[in-house]
Parts: sequence; C-alpha cells; structure tokens
Amino acid sequence: MKDQVLISVVIPCYNEVAFIEKCVKSVSVSLRASKVSGEIFVVDGQSTDGTRELLSRLQNSIAELTVLDNPDRFTPKALNMGIEKAEGSLINILGAHSIVSVDYIEKNIQAFDKQPKASCVGGRIVNEYENDVSRAIGLAMSSGFGVGNARFRTGGSDGFVDTVAFGTYKREVFDKVGLFDEKLVRNQDDEFNYRMTRAGMQIFYTSSIVTKYLVRSDLKKLFRQYFQYGYWKVVVNRKHKRITSWRQVVPMLMVLGWLSFPISMTLPASFPVLSVLTLIHGSLLLLYLVLLFGQSMRLAMNNQAKVADVASGFLVLHFGYGLGYLKALVTGKWLFTAVSERQTKSTR
Repeated sequence: MKDQVLISVVIPCYNEVAFIEKCVKSVSVSLRASKVSGEIFVVDGQSTDGTRELLSRLQNSIAELTVLDNPDRFTPKALNMGIEKAEGSLINILGAHSIVSVDYIEKNIQAFDKQPKASCVGGRIVNEYENDVSRAIGLAMSSGFGVGNARFRTGGSDGFVDTVAFGTYKREVFDKVGLFDEKLVRNQDDEFNYRMTRAGMQIFYTSSIVTKYLVRSDLKKLFRQYFQYGYWKVVVNRKHKRITSWRQVVPMLMVLGWLSFPISMTLPASFPVLSVLTLIHGSLLLLYLVLLFGQSMRLAMNNQAKVADVASGFLVLHFGYGLGYLKALVTGKWLFTAVSERQTKSTR
C-alpha cells in the first residue's frame, strides 16, 4: 500500500499561535520519515493572534503546507474545506493542539495494511501538560472514571471501536457517507463516525499510533467545552432519533441525581416505598463521592498531582457534560429544536 499512498492531513485552526508551529512541524517530520507523498492543509478561521503570520513563515520552509481561509470559523466547515481540497487516498484529521510522533504516518499506513477491512484507523492520545492544573485535568481525561470506555483516551487492546480521535480515513468513506455535518459546532467527529459504522464501515483502534495532546489549563474553559459537548450530543441524538452511545447518558443521570436529591429527602417517610427509593438515591450519590475521592487519590499519588486538582477535573468533566446534555433536553422538543446561539460560540 505504501508505494501508492498520498496522505492528506487536515488541521482546523483558530488563534493557535502557541501550538500550531509544533503541530505542523511534527506532521512534516513524520511525513518525510515515512517516505510517502503527503500534503498538509491548515484551515484557519481568520486568526487574530499572529497565527496567520506564523503560518505564512512556515510555508517558506515546509513545502507540503497549504493554508486555507475559513471565515465561518466552525470546525466542521474547516474539515470539509480541507477534505475537498485534499488529493490523498488517505485523509487524516488532526487538532492544532496535537503533536504527532515521528512514526505517526508510518503507523497509520501499517494499520490499514494489517486491517484491510478498516475504513478508518486511529490511536491513543498521550497528554502533555503546561502546569499542575493541566496535569490534573489530563489525568481525569485519561481515566475510565472520567470519560468512560473511550479507548483512544484510556488506552487498551487493539480492536474495532465505535469512534477514535484524529482518525485517518480512506477517501471512499467521504464518497459513501458524505462530509462532516456543518450544523454541528461540537461532536461532528463522533457523529461522522456514527454514520460510518451505521453504513457498515469499520473503525480500528491501535495503541501503536500515538498523538500527544497539549491539555488546556483553565477549568472554566474546560467546563464550557464539556458543556458544549453534552449539549451538542443531544443535537446529534435528535438528528438520528436515537442515543448513539449509552456512555453519554451517565453524566446527565449523575447531575439529575444531585439536583433531585434535596427533593427526595422531603418525601414522606410514612410511605415505605418512597423511603427505600430515597435510601437507594442517597446510596448512589455516596458511591459516586467514594469513587471520586478514591480515583482522585489514586491518580494523584501515582502522578505527583494534588488530589483536589484531580477531583476538580473529574467534577468539571462530569457536571459540564451532564448539565449541557440536560439543558439541551429541557429546552426543546426531542425531534429537533433551534440551537442556543450561546452554544455555537467557540470555547477556545
């Protein structure tokens, strides 16, 4: 396969002056190390922080780099612009906070050779940290307690999965299922992968493909990010009229549990059934607190982090996602509703 490959890498970007150079250079190095033909498309949302000027300078030394304008700024629009320009038989999607390994391109090609039935391959994310807060956030995001069974974050054995981050796709995938949904500000990659698997195509995860990800260090921005993830997951569900993955429901149920607990405590104790329900309710919330403290302590002790910081990361992930999901359910009908304008704004 290698002799016939042209691989295209598409990177959406907006105000990423601190990260984009490392990202682009790592891709360029990986392309040259793999000895295959490649092209890099950075689709910039008219950055105002010096990103565009930096990209112009990089074009002088990186022949594979093309910079495209994305006036709309939304990620799915950027992805589609890059895909439409790409000429590769394989198309890789990356984030601007990513740094790929030297053998990244090589390992993607090898994964297709080993799994010819796969239409998409992807690997694991290894977090890198700016400070103690980002370390704690990264630990929470790499934990099964934090994000469920998302293998690209938590690791695990190679095999077929329902989604990956930063996937590499065969071009035929886009011919069969179309492009990314430009109405989705968030979760556009999960929704696209869902359409793939519903169409009978397979996604293969392998731990040999490694992408470093520079974790954000601001809990407030992380909360907004995960609030939007939860909110837009409901929009995806409405589009397909089904829950696309049951793990997405757990944070919402946890938030509901905490919000309804004060009400359950006021239920008449004279009704045995209600008393039992209140006891079960309280026991589940206590179990969550035990798991929260236990997982936070374990990760903190093993990674030289503060227990409070890791616990804060877990709480922000769970409550951000759960509240966003709950808001989207409450503010409209199940089939479809107008999206809140606030939830279309970037959280960067």
